[in-house]
Amino acid sequence: MLGHSHALSGLAAGAATLPWAPVQGPVAQAAWVAAAGGMAMLPDLDHSGSTVSDMWGPVTDVPSGAIGRLAQGHRWGTHDALLAPLAFGAFALAAADAYWSSLLLLALAIGLALRALHFVIPGRAENTVVGNLVLSWGGAWLLLDHMPPPAWLPWAVALGVLTHIAGDAITTQGVPVPVVWLVKRCRLALTPLKTGTTLEKAVLAPAFVLATVWFVYANTGLQDAVAPWVQELRSLG
Repeated sequence: MLGHSHALSGLAAGAATLPWAPVQGPVAQAAWVAAAGGMAMLPDLDHSGSTVSDMWGPVTDVPSGAIGRLAQGHRWGTHDALLAPLAFGAFALAAADAYWSSLLLLALAIGLALRALHFVIPGRAENTVVGNLVLSWGGAWLLLDHMPPPAWLPWAVALGVLTHIAGDAITTQGVPVPVVWLVKRCRLALTPLKTGTTLEKAVLAPAFVLATVWFVYANTGLQDAVAPWVQELRSLG
């Protein structure tokens, strides 16, 4: 799937799982949704030239090359529905205990979401290395400054990674059969959908947007906050 579709599906997954997410308060809820959306881009760190690889220049491009070799190429190790969430989640688990590493993970998630959704963001700052660094690190700092330490980060990372893999599984290229591909290279493709088709752009992407808005409304305090206004409008009618 295209980058923005991965990010949008991750945001929808993050919003949909809010009732079970180990977060409390609107700031932590927003951070959970943003982390799931951004980390839904993370599996593509396995190849240079991807949005993830290019985002912060050499800072992300150098690790991308190493991860690509370790994963044995694009859409292999980092797209394994069992191994990838475990690996990325374990990394996040180690990082979630310290402030600066938590800040890095949140900044990475925000930066990825900004890059993937640049087509609906005015200007081009989020597409530049410096602009993205300022926006993502600034946003991550504000979130961390107004919520408890994000011990939930590993879960958000795993959710985003799984959402990405599910999205790629419905394309013609598919994803590796979990674990089995290490012995015999084989893929699983659930549908004949091609990346970048009209169906993806005109149907799936808008559906993810609507789903995100609905789940945020239904799973946060917005529903209760809006209810009196809705009742007032009905009484006036």
